[in-house]
Amino acid sequence: MRVAFLGTGLMGAPMVRNLAAAGHDLHIWNRSPDKAEQLDDIATVHQTPADAVAEADIVITMLYDGPVTTTVLVDDGVIDAVSPGSLIIDMGSVEPDRDRKLAGIAAARGVRFLDAPVSGGVAGAEAATLTIFVGGEAADMKRARPVLQSMGRPNLIGPLGAGQSAKLANQLIVAITIGAVAEAFKLGESAGCDPAILRTALRGGFADSRILELHGERMVKRDFAPGGRSRSQLKDIHNALAVAGEAGLKLPLADAAEAGFRSLVEDFDGGDLDHSAYYLWLEKRGSA
Repeated sequence: MRVAFLGTGLMGAPMVRNLAAAGHDLHIWNRSPDKAEQLDDIATVHQTPADAVAEADIVITMLYDGPVTTTVLVDDGVIDAVSPGSLIIDMGSVEPDRDRKLAGIAAARGVRFLDAPVSGGVAGAEAATLTIFVGGEAADMKRARPVLQSMGRPNLIGPLGAGQSAKLANQLIVAITIGAVAEAFKLGESAGCDPAILRTALRGGFADSRILELHGERMVKRDFAPGGRSRSQLKDIHNALAVAGEAGLKLPLADAAEAGFRSLVEDFDGGDLDHSAYYLWLEKRGSA
């Protein structure tokens, strides 16, 4: 299948490699050309996104946020360049209503659309074990499934926008749990506990989680190289709170997590650190 992939950054590059391993004919573009050119052994690199999507059966976008996604799909002419009957799959994390509006623009040209954001970070992208939250029509999901399965586990959640809403729910759990693990480690340290031993002791009990396993290990090792950037985590919490506000929901734990990550990003220059750097923020905040 001819697949165009727009956005070959931290997450996109390993996703492209897994699509290539599955035998797809890949045509790629990235805003920073050098990142796309690193994949020229397995894909055809294009200078513009509109060129990349010409004649594609499926177009995948893995872009930073909603405004960038709109710019590429609408302003840069991608939707106009896609052949009628083709399928666009937005795998970036954007506002649910934005994908619904983009789907409407695509539908006016006879182009199908799915929202399909992912969870699992760089490790999941590399291992092709991403959890993929899909919103849209069942027929489009059936068509996309072989491509999505090359990258992870796709789940049809509901209509257009449901995939993005599910991803926001996921990100709230991740952000709040990272905060809980970091604060628990700091509490233990204040009483003389070794955080590495504390983490081991907590494993297997009711407090165990993938966050304790993976991000807790990052905290113990003080390894904050980005698997998921703190600025992206902040963006997702902000979007989740906006959706909650539209529904009249009050989410106090999400509010607290948003304030913490905002301070990490804006006050302590932690936007490009892994989101487990909430632990580092607690230290810096305490000494500031």
